[in-house]
Amino acid sequence: MDGSARQEALERLDVLVGEWVVEADFPGLDTPAARSVFEWTLDGQFLVQRTEISLAEAPDSTAIIATDPETGAYTQHYFDSRGVARLYAMSFAGGAWRLLREAPDFSPLDFRQRFTGQVGDDGTTIRGSWETSHDDSTTWEHDFALTYRRSS
Repeated sequence: MDGSARQEALERLDVLVGEWVVEADFPGLDTPAARSVFEWTLDGQFLVQRTEISLAEAPDSTAIIATDPETGAYTQHYFDSRGVARLYAMSFAGGAWRLLREAPDFSPLDFRQRFTGQVGDDGTTIRGSWETSHDDSTTWEHDFALTYRRSS
């Protein structure tokens, strides 16, 4: 992959840059809105996402999105206030944002995870949900829904 193709892959993520109010729908829990900020760092080579929520059951987190210079594939490195560190394969094309974790990384793989979100046509809303699988990843169960609403 040449430098211009990698730059195009990074530029696709510009729609995420800014501040978002995040509404989570955890079954059986009254969840306050979270705040999530996406910003470029290190001369635009990485996109950082910081999320804060005032709910003991949900951790604050930082994620760093990188693009592989050879393939253009995205990777999200996730860290949270519980001390959890995870590595997700990520794709972002046509307004569809996907994260997938199917292999052990910095932590054991007790379950598989995936997120699928869709950026709204006007770029001010992302609706998505997390799913988990506790078997060979053929059976996925809804974990919780997320809605991002642009606040700036």
